[in-house]
Amino acid sequence: MVDLDVVRDNFLTFRHALPDTRVFYAVKANPAPEILSLLAELGSCFDCASVAEIQMALAAGATADRISFGNTIKKEADIARARRLGIDLFAVDCEAEVEKIARQAPGARVFCRILCDGAGAEWPLSRKFGCEPEMAVDVLEHAHRLGLQAYGVSFHVGSQQGNTEAWDGALASSAHLFRTLAERGIQLKMVNLGGGFPTRYLKDVPATEAYARSITDAIRRHFGNAIPETIIEPGRGMVGGAGIIKAEVVLISKKQTSDDTRWVFLDIGKFGGLAETMDESIRYPIRTGRDGGDVAPCILAGPTCDSADVLYEKTPYALPLSLEIGDEVLIEGTGAYTTTYSAVAFNGFEPLRSYVI
Repeated sequence: MVDLDVVRDNFLTFRHALPDTRVFYAVKANPAPEILSLLAELGSCFDCASVAEIQMALAAGATADRISFGNTIKKEADIARARRLGIDLFAVDCEAEVEKIARQAPGARVFCRILCDGAGAEWPLSRKFGCEPEMAVDVLEHAHRLGLQAYGVSFHVGSQQGNTEAWDGALASSAHLFRTLAERGIQLKMVNLGGGFPTRYLKDVPATEAYARSITDAIRRHFGNAIPETIIEPGRGMVGGAGIIKAEVVLISKKQTSDDTRWVFLDIGKFGGLAETMDESIRYPIRTGRDGGDVAPCILAGPTCDSADVLYEKTPYALPLSLEIGDEVLIEGTGAYTTTYSAVAFNGFEPLRSYVI
């Protein structure tokens, strides 16, 4: 279940906290048509990872000038298709991607993603996306030579970022890039601050306003009076707290008689939408109808015939001793990266159903 009122409140909070920054909702977090339509109506822009997501945003009422193709890894045919749909803003992180865009979307605006260490994030992003800042100078200069508009710089400080100061170093690198390219006659205009804004799971997180103050201070510190255009790409922070999954206890067992720790198997697991339990990075709040009594540690696992389908074992969850097979379990904070991670029919289990209210 996803509550649109929560999504609305989150969007308005972002807009109020960062009034001079455009919001590009990360569609991959949850592309439910109802969410996209609400955000389009509120004036949100959209960060899309594929042509299919671009089409979803357009169908929801967004215009092409409110959409970026934010994936740095794109088929050339998809760049051409996006251009025919009116998309003019593309992410890159290497010269080969620049060359594809120059061929299929001549004159388009491009922004180069730079690497960011992601320290402080519960779901750190790997080196798969972005390049070293020194290389970004060459990438954007190459775009300029090929007739594209070298428009800006982007970075991502890691998903579920708990450190409000995490943007400072990346903004310092961005400002240096702006100055270096200006010396070469190329005037960048935009800094894409990415996502990273957290959802409350088991631990409290800073308020959006705290992140906004830190980001605003860092921009002023590193850019002085030459403040660039800025955008953010919240996904988890926009919809994570709006969702809750209703699951059922399928089995409670032990592996040997002397075990103190029970295994609790649910009818949802990694392949049913809880992929972010990988390495136990995201720890969702779990509620049951038997809360309030004595508890004991449990290993939580999913229902599939796959040994990787274990949710929490390194740090077991404390669940009621009175928990029984058939009991309902509520998994909170699941509005982001659940339905989109759900397998089509792994082991024959149907995809995670979604209801938007």
